[in-house]
Amino acid sequence: MATAVLAGLALPATANADPGRDPGDTDRVPARYAGQQFHWQPCDGQPELDCATMAVPRDWHHPDAGPDLSIAVSRHRTTDRAHRTGTLMEAAGGPGGQGLLRPMDLAQGAPTVAAAYDIVSFDQRGVGRSTHAQCQTPEQFQQFLAGDWRDRSPEAIDRVVANSRALVAGCVEHSGDLLPYLTTEQTVHDMDLFRSLLGEKKISYYGASYATMIGAYYGTLFPHRVERMVLDSNIGFEGTWEQYELGQPMSFQRRFEQDFLPWMAARDATYHWGTTPEEVEAHWEQRRAALHDRPITEGSLTLGPNQLDNGTISAIYSDKAFPLLARALTALDDWQGADPAAKQTARQLFGQYLSPGFLAEYFSVTCGDTKWTKDMDTWIERGAKNTARYPLVGARTLAFSSVCALWPTDPAPKVKVTGAHLPPVLMLNSLHDPATYYEAALGAHRALRGSKLVTVTSNGNHGQYPGSDPCVTGTVERYLLDGRIPEHDLTCPAPSAG
Repeated sequence: MATAVLAGLALPATANADPGRDPGDTDRVPARYAGQQFHWQPCDGQPELDCATMAVPRDWHHPDAGPDLSIAVSRHRTTDRAHRTGTLMEAAGGPGGQGLLRPMDLAQGAPTVAAAYDIVSFDQRGVGRSTHAQCQTPEQFQQFLAGDWRDRSPEAIDRVVANSRALVAGCVEHSGDLLPYLTTEQTVHDMDLFRSLLGEKKISYYGASYATMIGAYYGTLFPHRVERMVLDSNIGFEGTWEQYELGQPMSFQRRFEQDFLPWMAARDATYHWGTTPEEVEAHWEQRRAALHDRPITEGSLTLGPNQLDNGTISAIYSDKAFPLLARALTALDDWQGADPAAKQTARQLFGQYLSPGFLAEYFSVTCGDTKWTKDMDTWIERGAKNTARYPLVGARTLAFSSVCALWPTDPAPKVKVTGAHLPPVLMLNSLHDPATYYEAALGAHRALRGSKLVTVTSNGNHGQYPGSDPCVTGTVERYLLDGRIPEHDLTCPAPSAG
């Protein structure tokens, strides 16, 4: 069990507090939170991990108002207690990912780090085994994803907006009293309570994807609580979610056209989809048009054009998933006569995109963290432009952004990331990352003063550590284990896709 360190625990202040001290170092947290003890038990399904829960205020700015939330936490303890460096905290990406079991992945992928650190993580507020949000049933969620988002007819546009309105109404009905508090700014205060209950004056941190934003916000509000920090595949956390998400159609299209299509064209002898990227893309468009006219239905599976897009989007996050996407695509040429293994891959890839729980958290955070344009005509116009120029992800601009245009809560207090009073932060990003695109990483790097950026070339993967690139591995582990960070930004050549 770990008891609270009362002196290290504080209420949040505004994001504009005196930068010479931690903004959280003002007032004490109520004793009912500061005095908690963890009752660690083996995690369900992961006996090598310990799990526990902690209570947190619904609203850290008014900790005595409203019922508490429950946060599920976990730890993987180093067996070498004599040489323990400290505690390394993780958080999940998304928003909507679950972090509770992540320490096992890092411990297995980075055993030298696991030998030096206790690795801890949590399901952030709103998701997983913590107090979670709910918006839609699986059936309602499938309706949100149905149809063809490229269709720009008035009827189709009205249907998309109506689906988004229904999703928001479901969130309000089922989770309305929770939505204003599912924000990144609230989450980082949960993290600092976790740190204090662990008995740690400082923590180190590793976060990938959206967890880079969580880390940057934590470092802004609690800079003197940070020992070392690695941010891998970076959100544009210096700006708004609207600004950041408007860049994603370009980066997903770039990844698709410049990485996946050439990869598949080079393997025409295996997949028979074309010998050039242009031929493969034409084949893909033919299959998509056929699904628009005649979606594949089999049992609970409905495979239409949006499902093709969504499965492709998920597969191009990593080079390792390219063969899965290619195999699934071959099943679309002749569904009835397709190889059973290819059909099963297609069912999994195209039929299991995200989940209602994931999107409930995703929209709560992205719509509630920062301001969004509320004018629906603006989103209809932007959706048309993105559909024409970057159709893979651009076609869903209206569906996703209209949810935030309709979102019922005011934006959270703005956290301005500067890097003030933080130790040097190590950042990683690949050039062709589809989700956390390189241009956004550069903006985040400039905002986080004193950070060092490792640019990974010849690789478009989302998430660089742990992995097989010795340059990345060596750089990260010299920093985490020995405190040595590059003097300047550097470039790591990564292995090309196999």
